[in-house]
Amino acid sequence: MSDHLRIPSAFWEGIQRIGLVRQEVITRAQLPLRVLQGDAPVSTQQFFSLWEAVEEVSQNPTIGLSLATALDAAVMPPSFLAAYYARDYRDALQRVARFKRLCAPEAIILEEYSDRSDIQLRWSYAEDDILPPALVDASLASLLELGRQGTGVPLVPLSVSLARAPFESEVHERYFGCSVKFGAAQNCMTMRRTDLDRLFLNYNTALLEILDHALESQMEKHVNSGSLSAQIRWILRRCLTAGRPDIRTVASELAMSGRSLQRHLTDEGVSFQGLLSQTRHQLALEYLTDASLSLMEVAYMLGYEDQNSFFRAFRQWEACTPSEWRTKNEVLQ
Repeated sequence: MSDHLRIPSAFWEGIQRIGLVRQEVITRAQLPLRVLQGDAPVSTQQFFSLWEAVEEVSQNPTIGLSLATALDAAVMPPSFLAAYYARDYRDALQRVARFKRLCAPEAIILEEYSDRSDIQLRWSYAEDDILPPALVDASLASLLELGRQGTGVPLVPLSVSLARAPFESEVHERYFGCSVKFGAAQNCMTMRRTDLDRLFLNYNTALLEILDHALESQMEKHVNSGSLSAQIRWILRRCLTAGRPDIRTVASELAMSGRSLQRHLTDEGVSFQGLLSQTRHQLALEYLTDASLSLMEVAYMLGYEDQNSFFRAFRQWEACTPSEWRTKNEVLQ
């Protein structure tokens, strides 16, 4: 996805509900005045500046929680609206994650384990993975509100980890209802896996079908508006360390069927295996320039099951072994 997004109308509605003035926030963020109309796209860093301005203007370090809880389903983006009619909390989270890229170069990662589920936030163009605290708070709170309102149960996370400088905040622990760790490596909300199984009160298959059709149409337009190959390479770069992703996994990330994805790739004159190989090749060269990584670690990060498979592939790419390539490029540097 390219580095631009349109500010959702729900953001401006939330700004108004918590008593802030849109023009003052835009001015503090030093954004073009055309953003005042809400129809001009902004970059990730401009969007982050907007959230930082919200905190500065409000002089409230927990303003993100206030903004998220001030909104309701009626003013949320279509992706969130559809999620409120999902079958259960897991289905709702997956729907939000699937269609989030319609709005922004943002990923919501849901990782499930035997007794817990981690919900993580990642932005493709974030510098050093640093996100504005108010944005993180609002994002995690909106996902928790989705579960609380959808199930009718006051769900409480097992824990919340925030990648920001530590500070005392009773507001965070009171809202989430659990321990909140600051100074963490990443932003993550951990839920009980059984909570994701909880059914939603307003589950509506007929309405979901209508909303899904509209969102699928938007996704098709989004895919056709740019290079599908570039989007797939980005997904592969993110997923390779968890193993070798297949075309169905990537298709799910793009909110389309495997057959539809294959058809689009054929139209572009490329193959999924070719993109996978190209992405691995590029990443291999990047990783090998880092002397702190062993060859075994590089193989693992590229999704290979063993080191020999990596060596065979690398010989096809560079006509030499990874060790020989690393030694040669150390000399050149």
